[in-house]
Amino acid sequence: MRGEPSCPKCGGRVRAPGLFADSWQCDVHGAVHPLQPVIPPSVEALGVVVHRAVVPVWMPWPLPVGWLFTGVAYAGDDRSGGRATAVACSGPGPLGGMGELLLVAEELGVGLGARFAGIDGPDPGPHLDVSEPPQVKVLAAGRPTPLWHVRSAPGDRAVFAGEARGIWLWAIVWPERSGLLMYDELVLTDLHDAGTEVELVPCGALSPRLIA
Repeated sequence: MRGEPSCPKCGGRVRAPGLFADSWQCDVHGAVHPLQPVIPPSVEALGVVVHRAVVPVWMPWPLPVGWLFTGVAYAGDDRSGGRATAVACSGPGPLGGMGELLLVAEELGVGLGARFAGIDGPDPGPHLDVSEPPQVKVLAAGRPTPLWHVRSAPGDRAVFAGEARGIWLWAIVWPERSGLLMYDELVLTDLHDAGTEVELVPCGALSPRLIA
């Protein structure tokens, strides 16, 4: 299930650095940080991404009751390190049925969050009305962190975005009604800080959101 690196913005094929370019190249988006192939969720997969990422790897911790970790991905390479990370979780939605949550941390311009959010990227800034109070707040690495509703996202999902630790934080929830989860003072942990607690993460089946 390894596959090949792809463009974080569109999922298209990318060319490795070579004689004429010192960065990964997408025919549509030019120089990009490649999205590495997604592997099945496991504690070991989490450890690999945490080790390689230079940005936070956010996870709700403790996970909401009945929720499971369902996948992790990162954009970057061995030279640059992970410049964007995405962690997927799923479990009972607050209004019944199953809900899915994808948390993306990324540097400016990577475009991975916008791709999962279903909006024109690469960054959420133009889609946020920060003149209004934030719609939700989470506790990210112990700090109250405001997130604004991205209203331009497709109607099948709820998307929120803001900044945490100086870079973009996206929270994307399917279906849209499960976005109520974000109003429950969600506590997010950067897994760089979690230590051996990572070994306690319950794993489920790989989320199709990461490989769509």
